[in-house]
Amino acid sequence: MDYVLLLAGFILLIKGADYFVEGSASVAAKLQVPPMIIGLTVVAMGTSAPECAVSTAASLKGDNAVAVSNVIGSNIFNLMMVCGICAIFSPLSVKAKTLKKEFPLSVLAAVILMAAGYLQMEISRIDGLVLLALFVAFLVWLVKEAQRVRDSQEEPEKTRNLNNWLCFLYIAGGMAAIVAGGDLVVDAAAAIAESFGLSATLIGLTIVAMGTSLPELVTSAVAARKGETDMALGNVIGSNIFNILLVLGLAGAISPIEVLKVNMIDGIILIGMSCIVWIFAWCKKQISRMEGAVMIAVYAVYLGYICIR
Repeated sequence: MDYVLLLAGFILLIKGADYFVEGSASVAAKLQVPPMIIGLTVVAMGTSAPECAVSTAASLKGDNAVAVSNVIGSNIFNLMMVCGICAIFSPLSVKAKTLKKEFPLSVLAAVILMAAGYLQMEISRIDGLVLLALFVAFLVWLVKEAQRVRDSQEEPEKTRNLNNWLCFLYIAGGMAAIVAGGDLVVDAAAAIAESFGLSATLIGLTIVAMGTSLPELVTSAVAARKGETDMALGNVIGSNIFNILLVLGLAGAISPIEVLKVNMIDGIILIGMSCIVWIFAWCKKQISRMEGAVMIAVYAVYLGYICIR
C-alpha cells in the first residue's frame, strides 16, 4: 500500500505542478508581469507552503527546535538540486538584474539568519518580527518592480487562452495537488524507509527534508521543461528568501527558536553554495547543463556528510 501511495503522490505532484505553472504563466501574461516576478511571489509562496505549515504548527506547540534545520536544509536542496535538475532539463538563462538584485538578496537573507544565530544562538521574538518586517519590505519592492516593468512596456504581450476563472482554478487546484502529493510522498517514503530499518534521524535529515522541497523541485522542473526558465529560477530564489524571512520570522515571532552549532555549520555551507551558484550564473549569464550536474554532485557529497556526522 505504501508503494501505491508513493506512486499516487508523485502523480499528484507532477500533474499539480503542470497546472500550477500553466496558470501562473497565464497570470504573468495577462498582468504584463515578467515570469521572474511571478516565480518570486505566487509560485514561491505556494511551493513554500509545506515549510511554513510545518514550522508554524511546531511553534504553536512550542516544539520548533528543528525549524532552522528544516529551512536551511530545504534551501540547500532548492539551490543545488532544484536548480541543478532544472539546468539539466534546459540551461537556465539568468538576467543581469537577477544577478544584481534578487540573487544577492537571497544570500543576504542567509547572512542575516547566521548573524542572529551567532549573536544569541537563538531566533528571538524580536528577531522574528524583524524578519517579518524585511519580508513585507521585500514584497513591497517586488510589487513596485512589477509595476515599473509593466509601465515600461510599450505594447501589451499576447495573453494565453485561459480565462480568469481557469487561471484561478489552475493555480489553486494545482497547488492543492502539489501539497497533497508532497504529503503522500513523504509519509509513504518514511514508512518504506522504516521498513528497511533506517533510523528516524536519518529519515528526518533526508526524506522529510527533501519532501518539504518537492513542490519547488517538481514545479521548477515543469517550468523549465515548458521553457519558463525565469519562473523556475524565480521559484528557487523566492522560496529561499521566503523560507528565511517568512517561515522562520513567523515561527520565531510565535516562539523563540534555538540555533544549534550544527545549524551554524549548515548555514555557512548554504552561504558558500549560494556564492558558487552565483558565480556559475555570473560567468556566462546562465547555468549550463554541466554546471547543473556539478551542483547535483556537490549536493550528493553534502548528503553523504550529513548522514555520517
